[in-house]
Amino acid sequence: MDTRFPFVDWFRNSSPYINAHRGRTFVILIEGEAMARGRGEQLIQDLALLHTLGVRLVVVFGVRPQVQQALDDAGVTPSLHQGRWIADEAVMGVIERTAAEQRLWLEARLSLGLPNTPMHGVELTAVSGNLVMAKPLGVRDGVDFDRSGEVRRVRATAIQGLLERGSLVVLPPLGFSSTGEVFDLNASDVAQHAAMALSADKLILLGEACGLFDQSGQMQRQLTPAEAEPLLAGAEPGSELARHLEAACQAARHGVARTHLLSWHDHDALLGELFTRDGVGTMITQHRYEQLRPAELADIGGLLELLEPLEHRGMLVPRSRERLEHEIDDYLVIERDGMIIGCAALHTFNDADMGELACVAVHDDYRGGSRGELLLADIERRARRRGLDSLFALTTHTAHWFFEHGFRLAEIEALPPLKRDTYNHARKSKVLIKALA
Repeated sequence: MDTRFPFVDWFRNSSPYINAHRGRTFVILIEGEAMARGRGEQLIQDLALLHTLGVRLVVVFGVRPQVQQALDDAGVTPSLHQGRWIADEAVMGVIERTAAEQRLWLEARLSLGLPNTPMHGVELTAVSGNLVMAKPLGVRDGVDFDRSGEVRRVRATAIQGLLERGSLVVLPPLGFSSTGEVFDLNASDVAQHAAMALSADKLILLGEACGLFDQSGQMQRQLTPAEAEPLLAGAEPGSELARHLEAACQAARHGVARTHLLSWHDHDALLGELFTRDGVGTMITQHRYEQLRPAELADIGGLLELLEPLEHRGMLVPRSRERLEHEIDDYLVIERDGMIIGCAALHTFNDADMGELACVAVHDDYRGGSRGELLLADIERRARRRGLDSLFALTTHTAHWFFEHGFRLAEIEALPPLKRDTYNHARKSKVLIKALA
């Protein structure tokens, strides 16, 4: 049905994510380039919306371009090694001033509540402080990094307390030592360690790139750390890609459920990633959010929702809830972030070495990929394990798909006796058979 307000449908469809994100902890890194290019105002509005929806937020900000500009203005040229500034006293003074200015700017914007602004009525308490402890990088390859450092630990208990009181925690790319020194840190390193220490539900990295791509230019929507590491090995040391991939892979391996790589150039990236099923960037996770698995009784509702449109179009024979419950062990499903988007079943017969490939279905929004092939391949593996010699399928609409995957036309007489006796002559389904070599 057409609607005068397209956002209403989007808002309705986002409700499962609103519920899922409420009370969750997100660590969000905003690289300094986003602020330098004027994207800070809208990102802060998006953060305020997430806070209003009950998300517990830790915001880490970068200052690299701002520091570089300040160094240029001061006529200071920092030395670089392994992609890091060597933070001597002159450089560190600029870093400290710039980070303090950027933090104050963020806190001021998070306090904005004028009637003509999107943040009107939002009460946000932003808190920062000595929440990240650091240690010096020391001397590496004969180079003394001076006050360039790395994270020693994040004061997770203190941050958790602030989050529980409804505060938004702001972490600059600075760390403090027990000797009273301040160290320059990589913002991505701060975000990674904060996410790990807090066992955050999400680590979100907003940088230049909108995600990761394969050699053919296709966006990689989801990768495991093992799949992402070849890209990390090929990245230039110290580059944003290297820093973000290192943070994402380490976080995924240390308990952070999902890390999202997004572009701050895309005004809709943050909300689009969090409140739509497919998202807009690349997610790094130890556990795939789209998986092929055996069906369970808890999947019945999702199966009915998937199959109903196809049954109405006459593509599938209607299946009752009771029938699905009785046959649930025959089914495979593809689950994507809690939604059943594909299924297939293998029915066997006591008097035949032939199994039935039945109820092959993929949600309309997810066709055109390889999900049908994945379902068929797994059904064939199941059939071989059970000692079956062949598969048959009955179809009225999709015969060519079966032909393309090794099936051939056959007569009704080729079916197992039980299936032959119950064949619905009114539907005139084509009989297709595939031998299992």
